[in-house]
Amino acid sequence: MKPPIAKRIPHVHEIHGDKRQDDYYWLRNRDNPEVIQYLEEENRYYEEILHPLKEQTEKIFHRIVERIPESEEDVPIQKGPYFYYFRSEKDKQYPIYVRKKATKRKQLTQAPEEIILDVNELAKEGEYLSITVQRVSHDHQLLAYLKNRDGTDRYTLQIKNLETGELLPVTISNVYLYSSLEWANTGEYIFYVTVDETQRPYRLWRHKIGTNPDQDELIYEETDPTYTLNIAKSQSGKFIFVHSRSTTTTEVHFIDADAPLSPLRLVEKRRTGIKYDVEHWGEELLILTNDGAKNFQILRCPLSNLEERENLFEYNESRYLQKIYPFQQGLVIFGRENGLTQIWVYKHNKLEQLQWKESIYSVSVISGQSYDADEVLIQYESLLTPKTTYGLDLETLEKTCLQVAPVSGDYDSSLYKQEQLWAEAEDGVKVPYFLVYRKGAIGTGPAPLILYGYGSYGANLDPQFSPYRIPFLDKGVVFAFAQVRGGSEKGRQWYEDGKMQKKRNTFTDFIAVANDLINKGYTSSERMAARGRSAGGLLVGAVANMAGDLFRVIVADVPFVDVITTMLDDTIPLTTLEWNEWGDPRKPEDYFYMKSYSPYDNVEAKPYPHMYVTTGLNDPRVGYWEPAKWVARLRSLKTDDNILVLKTNMGAGHFGSSGRFNLLKEEAECFAFILDKLGVVFD
Repeated sequence: MKPPIAKRIPHVHEIHGDKRQDDYYWLRNRDNPEVIQYLEEENRYYEEILHPLKEQTEKIFHRIVERIPESEEDVPIQKGPYFYYFRSEKDKQYPIYVRKKATKRKQLTQAPEEIILDVNELAKEGEYLSITVQRVSHDHQLLAYLKNRDGTDRYTLQIKNLETGELLPVTISNVYLYSSLEWANTGEYIFYVTVDETQRPYRLWRHKIGTNPDQDELIYEETDPTYTLNIAKSQSGKFIFVHSRSTTTTEVHFIDADAPLSPLRLVEKRRTGIKYDVEHWGEELLILTNDGAKNFQILRCPLSNLEERENLFEYNESRYLQKIYPFQQGLVIFGRENGLTQIWVYKHNKLEQLQWKESIYSVSVISGQSYDADEVLIQYESLLTPKTTYGLDLETLEKTCLQVAPVSGDYDSSLYKQEQLWAEAEDGVKVPYFLVYRKGAIGTGPAPLILYGYGSYGANLDPQFSPYRIPFLDKGVVFAFAQVRGGSEKGRQWYEDGKMQKKRNTFTDFIAVANDLINKGYTSSERMAARGRSAGGLLVGAVANMAGDLFRVIVADVPFVDVITTMLDDTIPLTTLEWNEWGDPRKPEDYFYMKSYSPYDNVEAKPYPHMYVTTGLNDPRVGYWEPAKWVARLRSLKTDDNILVLKTNMGAGHFGSSGRFNLLKEEAECFAFILDKLGVVFD
């Protein structure tokens, strides 16, 4: 079977005097039967190309599944009279959410388990299912959760009576998938956030249990299309914070959760460029803000006077503070220093940083813990160490290991090595990256290596453990993770130096890391793959044009590659929210800068590496037409005989298939493709 060839229909956009021809613009119309036909032809071609790799795919899938423990469960989190957690069973696709009634953790072994939501029972064979936000009412009698079956960001709110097991007859649609659901402490009211026609979360509603949703009261509407709206309960449970956010600016209101009919109160009016977050601690609000502090500082504000501000402790430019967790016994702070995640504890007017044995690691604070918790749950992991949960005594700062995530099969961390290295970018900046490999894989010639990157929205690429990586490490595959500008691994400035008119730094940083790996002799262009997802797909898409000869294969999952067309269309979900990330192409300087790197606009008549591209028909974040158009253009211009495939999930969205085994099957196919091109065989 020959690769599908999409027909070319001339379509010219003229903007700022620039005539931009887009021959595949027609692929945006999913109601056109020819569009669906083309995507299905691409899927058939994908199946034909992957068919010779079927045996390898099955072996890889089997090796990955072998690494799934017979059972897994989170460390239970205490909330009132219950401990809540979820567990997974090896033969089931989805998690099971449960609770036990106990006053102390040591009583859990004797307490009976109560299943509050078994997602496997909601799933239908072969269909997509996503369960996101779950909130238990203050009296622990009702469970509210969000459900979606098409892969979009439009979820349905359902409420389950935990005493009877029955669902309440009322459902509410168009609720946003994240940070969109909170109970009042009375248990009579629940607040939720709905999306507009572009799937932007923008309206906050109050629903009274037992009434028709048509009677729900609109509490707040975010009218600025560059902002989103979300809600979160304070750690203390006293307030519900209502956040209006753009990528550069924040405004926060709050509601008294004990008085759900009370009006919203404003913490601080939005000011362009000022971001802040709020928590409640005793008689004060704590404000984490970048006002006068590039890497954020913490201010205290009495509830009795919201205009008053005072530094909690002295600002330190080397610390990038990102989240605060107030507890009765002390304040826990999460952030970054020296390129790694860190945790500090503030109490008795003193700030102390937690210490760890490994030089490369990731730490985090588990969300949703009780304000009066006896111990604070924190998690630790590295590229070599499985996720480990500790109970932290805030008085002594002693850490007690509560659980090490199980790893099925043989695993001896001493057989592997992790490294942090630095590459020099073209402007002289040092770019950090991590490696993990089995000892002996490096040093005997170029090794097969997969370089992963993201580099947008300030999102970080931190060293994390994956048991699914072990079979590949044992085959001599090296994994590398580039912390390029556009993330915030080295602080807020690292993010700002990889966005807007500095976006090209993200791509040249990644290229610098690839060149450094080759120059060190760790790998070669014939044995290296690049992989990125979403905005990371933009990264590897741009790199394919700028330095594709450095890689044997490039994998772009749900890639954002048609930058200008998308950012010009404010009817597309999320476009208006992104103008402060990429630029607004209605402005000439932004348009021409974006055009200089947009992967779709820079495809040339030249050789490209083997390429594996994925998308989802229902993706609201990166429209399926972006990778479809990109692949069509690549097919028409590239001058090589290398393989190019496009796989469209016809029933899912941005996050691929639902269900653990479905996702692992997709990963096995992708790895079979990559490793075949890198010369790695599973026997």
